[in-house]
This record gives sequence, structure tokens and C-alpha cells, in this order.
Amino acid sequence: MELAEIRNELEKTAKRLAGFRGSLDLENKEAKIASLDDEMQHPDFWNDQNAAQMVISESNALKDQVHVFYDMFETFENLELTYELVKEESDAELQAELEDELLQLTARLDQFELEQLLSEPYDKNNAILELHPGAGGTESQDWGSMLLRMYTRWAEKRGFKVETLDYLAGDEAGIKSVTLGIRGHNAYGYLKAEKGVHRLVRISPFDASGRRHTSFVSCEVMPEFNDEIEIDIRSEDLKVDTYRASGAGGQHINKTDSAIRITHIPTGIVVTCQSERSQIKNREHAMKMLKSKLYQREIEEKEKRLLEIRGEQKEIGWGSQIRSYVFHPYSMVKDHRTNTEIGNVHAVMDGELDPFIDAYLRSRIQ
Repeated sequence: MELAEIRNELEKTAKRLAGFRGSLDLENKEAKIASLDDEMQHPDFWNDQNAAQMVISESNALKDQVHVFYDMFETFENLELTYELVKEESDAELQAELEDELLQLTARLDQFELEQLLSEPYDKNNAILELHPGAGGTESQDWGSMLLRMYTRWAEKRGFKVETLDYLAGDEAGIKSVTLGIRGHNAYGYLKAEKGVHRLVRISPFDASGRRHTSFVSCEVMPEFNDEIEIDIRSEDLKVDTYRASGAGGQHINKTDSAIRITHIPTGIVVTCQSERSQIKNREHAMKMLKSKLYQREIEEKEKRLLEIRGEQKEIGWGSQIRSYVFHPYSMVKDHRTNTEIGNVHAVMDGELDPFIDAYLRSRIQ
């Protein structure tokens, strides 16, 4: 990179940082951080564990946002000084170091910009993610367990907490269904990019003839709610069943009927939870999940009506195929919404989902 190119990139970076400074309202954010810190010092702060965790999460997110911006700005100022040194006295090694650090700062700005896109209602919330294998028996159920591992790996790499809320093992391998609670700032904002049908093409390890199989798993993603929304759920509209919880491999989690299944009769929506030993806590979790599903249903119906008014032909709901994972005859993962492709399918299955999520979120603002 020539010095003139470096100067041009530094000017672009200066403009991007100025834009962020203008939109972030740092002064108000710092005042909010101070207010949350005061709240955390209150002697009754931990009386409500869920509320306390939400305050801590909000505080950490704000601190991280402000700290990252100032850190990037300080890095930029140092790069400006380095540029002046290289300009005054040619130093190939120092110039190479300047180029490398400028590229790193650009990558950080890209990631920071992506996080600012997560401004829709409830993007900051925890997520509830469900996987449901399609027809195909063992083959599709095994594909479900592969996706379960992929999302767990992705979440852990981001520092999110993953809790299995419900798990139904497959007959021979894999899963019949699984529900995960993924907790962390912006968990829903990121994972909403994963909603839809995921398609696998591979040589089946369960087929003695070595034939190629295609399998499908639907992924549902909803924001988890506490008391942020008002949804009227009448007790007479609910059918509540209890059953004995069981985990992966069929082992019993406990010996009491603590697992809960709630059916919302007017809509036919069913939620289940078996993550806790307490039936009361499982019911609380299940009611949160039901509230999330009813909210998601309401949003999707509004979107569908808007598309009908505009005359747009776009499929709404869980049925649309969003991504293909091809293991054979070649190796590739392709997102059909953004045309993003990655040749290293094993890296994707190890949780490298950010390129797909990044492309999807950016496509929504264009």
C-alpha cells in the first residue's frame, strides 16, 4: 500500500469514527452507566435475580460499547502519529506495521458497525431457539443434532450461556426436537438471522449403499421476554400436562413428573420445558416461551399483511429454505438469501456462522 492510499484509508476511518461519535450519544450512555452502577450498589439489588441480571447485562453492554469506541479512537490517533513518522522518514518496516494495524482497525470498525445495526425491538434480548427435523427419520434427526452442536459452539465462542430447555432424543440417533435458551446481550438480534429451514446434502452414514441423502431441519428463533410486553393469556385457553423429564440418550433427569407441556388452545401452539427439577420453574419457563411464540406469531401476521398490501410475493414463516450445507459431491455452505458462500463446511459446523449473520443483517438495511 502506497502512502497516498494509507492517507486515504485514514481519512475514511476518521469519517467513520466521527459518524459513530455523533450517533452513539456517548455523554448520555456514560450517565446511564453511572445510574446503573448506583442501582447495583443498592442493598435490595439481588432480591429479584432476573431483574438484577438484566441490569448487569445492560450495564456491561453499555460499558463495552463506550470502551470499544474510545479504544478504537485511541488506536486511530496512534496510527495518525505513525503515519506522520513514516511520511517524514521512510521506514519500510514501520510502514508495514502501520498497514497491518490499519487493516485490524478497519475490521474492528466493521464489527462495531454490525453491532449498531441491532437496534430493532428486542434485538438485545436473550433468544429461544428450537430445532425440528423434517421427514426422513434417523437421517434428519442426526442432522438436527449436528445443528444443535453448531449453534452451541457458536454461542459459546461469543460468550453466551446455553441452557437446554427441552430435549427429545431420536429413535436411533440425533434428536426429534430441542429447545435452547441462549442468553447474552443481542443473542436474539444475531440469531434471528438463522430462522428458517436448513438443508443438508451428504453421503449418509446410515445408508449401507453409500447413497447421497438430503435432509431438512427447521430452526425457529424467538426473543425471550420477562415483563417487557403485555400479552393476555387466559388460563381457560391453556391445557397443561406434566410428564417425566428425560435427557439425551434417554436417561431420566429425575424421577418425578416435573416436565411441563402447555398447549394454547386457540392457536394450537405447544411449548414444553424440562430443564428444571421443579415443576413450578418449568412452568414459568414454558409460559415465557409461550409468550414469545405468541408475540412472534403476531409480528409475522403483521408482516404478511404489509406484504399483501404492497403486492410483494415473499414467503413468510418457517417453511422457507435459507441455507444449504453440502458435504458431497463438493464442500460448500451457501445462504440463499444473501448468496454468501463458504467452502469450509467443517468450520461452519464448528460454529463459524458470523459471515452469514453479518451478510443477513446488512442486507436488511439496504
